[in-house]
Amino acid sequence: MRLRPVRPAGWWCDGLLLAALVALTVALTTGHLFGLDRAVADWSAAHRPTAARWVAMAFNLLGQGTPLTLLAAGLGVLLAWRVRSVRAVLPPVTAFVLTFFTIGPLKVWTARPAPSASVKEPFLPPEQTLPLFQHELPVRFAQSYPSGHVANAIVWYGVLALLLVPLLRSVGRTVPAGLVTVVRVVPPTAVFCTTVYLGWHWLTDSVAGLLLGLLLDRLLRRVPWNGLPLPARLGGWARPVDQLD
Repeated sequence: MRLRPVRPAGWWCDGLLLAALVALTVALTTGHLFGLDRAVADWSAAHRPTAARWVAMAFNLLGQGTPLTLLAAGLGVLLAWRVRSVRAVLPPVTAFVLTFFTIGPLKVWTARPAPSASVKEPFLPPEQTLPLFQHELPVRFAQSYPSGHVANAIVWYGVLALLLVPLLRSVGRTVPAGLVTVVRVVPPTAVFCTTVYLGWHWLTDSVAGLLLGLLLDRLLRRVPWNGLPLPARLGGWARPVDQLD
């Protein structure tokens, strides 16, 4: 079983993403970058008319983790039924496990409030909304870092792009390579920008979500879905899925 190639090739990029995430977390732990976060949040608040806010909220829905999970799972099941192979459900299941055991625990561990925590419950002083590791706060008020919207968008749109090609091929359709790139890039970009603009996350929260999402996406793209060993009792349902790798 050989890992699938990714671009850039090699593990150095994965190590760089992880190192950047660690470095960003350390910088925030020591009180750095707070001025940048505050400046971006204040600018966004001062340039957020009602119409722009509603548009941003609509685009931000593209990063909702639960609907994306259900959509990817649904496409995986549909593809599995069409090609008679359980391998089609492996990408969404693996993505769910990866995101469940990384994004949520990191949010709880870092315990950072969102920018809006100073203007709504728990009504913290503005300076107290910036630091990490505020474990004295209830968990629901300190889950801003890293941005789950951004990380989830990168992971789940990557899975959707992966499933889209073999699914359409199963009905005699082809997917232009450019469309796959659009699916992978455009929604996460929109989620990154709108999450910061709406004041739902600090800029560094979204950067951390970007780094984590890209790291998880690279791990998923390496998996040889058609080469994974499956129980012999599955019989024909363990057959490879065309274009899944």
